[in-house]
Amino acid sequence: QVQLEESGGGLVQAGGSLRLSCAASGRTFNRYRLGWFRQIPGKEREFVAQISWSGGITSYADSVEGRFTISRDNAKNTVYLQMNSLKPEDSAVYYCAATYLNSLRVGVDSWGQGTQVTVSS
Repeated sequence: QVQLEESGGGLVQAGGSLRLSCAASGRTFNRYRLGWFRQIPGKEREFVAQISWSGGITSYADSVEGRFTISRDNAKNTVYLQMNSLKPEDSAVYYCAATYLNSLRVGVDSWGQGTQVTVSS
């Protein structure tokens, strides 16, 4: 199983940008589909974005399409989430996730501990 650790969260003004990083440990990192979820208190964790093991296939939630970009560097065992044009409604705890399945929307094998993103208006 892969272990995940997020970093890069923080406070930013609306319209600003942040880049989240997720460092993974485990010899089979490049075989996992990776991605990001987010959660605010009192709501279910929601899918944000995912990327295939090769990096060639990505998908996004409608709410972030065109503003967020997911990428991965298998040589560094790291996946990134570049977040631009941030809105207050993007404020949440962001979780890195990994799965051997075809999609993170189907199931998650490993979760990170989460990193807080706060967007002020």
